[in-house]
Amino acid sequence: MKRVKVAVVGAGVVGLSTAVCIAETLPYCSVTLISEKFSPHTTSDGAAGILLPKEFPDIPLEWQQQWFKKSFEYLLAIADSPQASDAGVYLSSGYQIFKDVPRDKKPFWADLVFGFRYMTDHELKRFPDHKFGQAFTTLKCECLSYLPWLEQRFIAVGGRIIHEKVTDLHKLALNYDAIINCSGLGSRALLKDEEVYPVRGQILKLHAPWLKNFIRDGDGNTYIYPGIRFVSVGGTRQADDWRMELDERDREGILERSVRLEPSLRAAAILGLL
Repeated sequence: MKRVKVAVVGAGVVGLSTAVCIAETLPYCSVTLISEKFSPHTTSDGAAGILLPKEFPDIPLEWQQQWFKKSFEYLLAIADSPQASDAGVYLSSGYQIFKDVPRDKKPFWADLVFGFRYMTDHELKRFPDHKFGQAFTTLKCECLSYLPWLEQRFIAVGGRIIHEKVTDLHKLALNYDAIINCSGLGSRALLKDEEVYPVRGQILKLHAPWLKNFIRDGDGNTYIYPGIRFVSVGGTRQADDWRMELDERDREGILERSVRLEPSLRAAAILGLL
């Protein structure tokens, strides 16, 4: 039987996950992963990696529930396996807090995470600017470990890797039977898709090993996610902002907002910015 030649473009978490899935599930396929950048130089490497979905109003809720359920079960299986340390996947508990009581106090994913409940008045006293909160345990996937782990899985099943910038999918199609585009923002140039635009994010890496529980403001603009190597503190959501350089004013704003939520961070050393 002739092997089907598949090219996956992009080596972020979507590209690597896709390449591994095809290579492991469809052994009659010959899979090549092509990307200009690999970990630790991808956008995915800067992601905090907390598994917490946002509801999309234009997509059926039952679809979103199924997507989250499958994602949670997949990552939980890794967290419960001997591979958890190498993969950087583990359970993470904490709070999501709101300045005003949300319209939907129990989100669609509430029954899929562990131990979902409303925060008590005693717990909320820690956050005087907030009126409502949710406590639960979800999963955290640290891409600085997860991406190299996926790459090794891909190589182990015969996957081929090419370090190269793809500039023309039509030329690529001359050598492959199927092309999976996982180039993310690169699709704007690669496919001339003017509807693709960046949402700039910036975070701080802090040394605060005493923190064990995450804190996330419900508006998504401020979060504190303890990790294996450091605490990720964010963030920004700047639509259509193409800047790649770090912004000092953003850094100051992130630190100020995070210290309001967790005053102990004032003593934390800054390890770096992403």
